Amino acid sequence: MTRTVTAGLDGSPESRAAVEWAAREAALRDLPLKILHVREPETGEDADERAAAEAWARTVRDSAEGLRLRHPGIEVVTDQVTGEPARALAEAADGAELLALGSRGLGRLGGFLVGSAGLSVIAHTMRPVVLVRAGEQAADEHRPDPSGVPSAATPFLPVVLGLDIDDPEGAGQALLEFAFDAAARRGAAVRVVHAWTPPPYAAYGIPAAPPVVPAFGRRASALLTEVLRPWRQKFPDVEVSEASRAGNAAPVLVEAARDASLVVVGRRVRTSPFGIHIGHVTHAVLHHVGAPVAVVAHA
Repeated sequence: MTRTVTAGLDGSPESRAAVEWAAREAALRDLPLKILHVREPETGEDADERAAAEAWARTVRDSAEGLRLRHPGIEVVTDQVTGEPARALAEAADGAELLALGSRGLGRLGGFLVGSAGLSVIAHTMRPVVLVRAGEQAADEHRPDPSGVPSAATPFLPVVLGLDIDDPEGAGQALLEFAFDAAARRGAAVRVVHAWTPPPYAAYGIPAAPPVVPAFGRRASALLTEVLRPWRQKFPDVEVSEASRAGNAAPVLVEAARDASLVVVGRRVRTSPFGIHIGHVTHAVLHHVGAPVAVVAHA
């Protein structure tokens, strides 16, 4: 069965932006696009429930028709289910190539609000989930034209990958595969960002071994280069840049993602049934990066 690029639609501006992003992604991947609307169970009269369902069915159909006009090269299908949104979206994600959801902006200082449903979906599916901001436009993912005007006809901005190189043979493989594949489809570069923590004594200014901190950074940079070597060979047409920085991973990655077409971060799969665990770095990126953010699960 062919997987789809699936997008959740709830009528909000951010969900509409996610659907548009998903349509562009479906074209890049040559896959069908599925628009999914999840209706929570109603408690009113049957006639009211039927009217609401019919109204939403029209909304979804109208959205699909508009997408077919704007993106004539892709197949668009629709689905409408009743249930608890987070659970229904997670189930939809499990059957998709990836799932796109919207996230609401809170302003320059407040960042972005992912919402409990979005966080729950991210925490409970093994498939990539992409969060898209309200107002996201195709031109936002591309370099400005020579006159500085936003344009979707210019080359894509880089795909930025936040990578933990402590487990290069395990956790990093899923993220590297997703990021390099996304960059290859876009004809974009990959910018791989790794943050490392200086030895504890460095914070106290102890000069007992001054060469250690620079040497630590050089080792981290060399390891990053080694981790990327097979991926450069697998994707020879993808330009790769490496950034190994000292500091906390969250702010380092947020800063590096300011001019990205897509940001890729990981979520370690946890077996605990309690709470929502996505990791503090991924949480920070979801709330403070304006570009679409892909969260990729890994062991």
